[in-house]
Amino acid sequence: MRLPEAWIISVGNELLNGRITNTNLTWLAKRLTVMGYLVRGAITVRDECEDISWAFRTALSKGASLILSTGGLGPTFDDKTSECLSKALGREWVVNEEALKMVEEKYRRAGLPMTEHRVKMARMPEKAEPIPNRVGTAPGILVREGQSLIVVMPGVPAEMKAIFEEVEPLLRERAPRLEMVSVDVIIKGVPESSLAPVIERAMKSANVYVKSHPSGREVEEPVIRLNVVASAPTREEAVEEVKKALKVIYEHMPPGGRVEGEEW
Repeated sequence: MRLPEAWIISVGNELLNGRITNTNLTWLAKRLTVMGYLVRGAITVRDECEDISWAFRTALSKGASLILSTGGLGPTFDDKTSECLSKALGREWVVNEEALKMVEEKYRRAGLPMTEHRVKMARMPEKAEPIPNRVGTAPGILVREGQSLIVVMPGVPAEMKAIFEEVEPLLRERAPRLEMVSVDVIIKGVPESSLAPVIERAMKSANVYVKSHPSGREVEEPVIRLNVVASAPTREEAVEEVKKALKVIYEHMPPGGRVEGEEW
């Protein structure tokens, strides 16, 4: 089976001067792999238009089915991703009316006026589609260019993840028809912060994605629902990946933690 190929572009000086670890890249690569994409390459560039445009042109020249980028969508002078993507595509950089309404509503609720810098967050390549940002202010950007789908997201991890989840159904439609297995595990008696290293270990040990949903009280009465998801050509292979991840979670459970059932 030939898998659709994806490229990930990370924009930001802070990623290249060592100030910030690029956790977005790791998170996206894992999600895409589990979804059924082959991540062919990743490019990290500074906040310079020539470099940003080059990164998009390079990914497009490789025939990428999907290009995801993070960073550079804010209101400041060095947030250049949207404008530089427009240049890479040879499209006009315009105010998207739907995006403008999204941005205006955010500031209206905060009792703040629109300014030139805030309007900037509604500018995107001509014919692009804005993606709602329920966590932050700048909308994401969805662009179709030939056979390639381009998704542009902010660099703040929480905002990036929120926008990714908005487009995830579309990305799944473009991915191969893999068998997906999803298991929920209820864990009590251990804070999410203590379980986090175990989750990371499980994700490294198997081709799965693990998301934690805490409830209760983090320290006094922690209750966590873990959702473990695997995709594979057959259901049997997907089940095996889930079992490998669960084995790691159970074997490395922090003191006091107990499993109260699996829901397949």
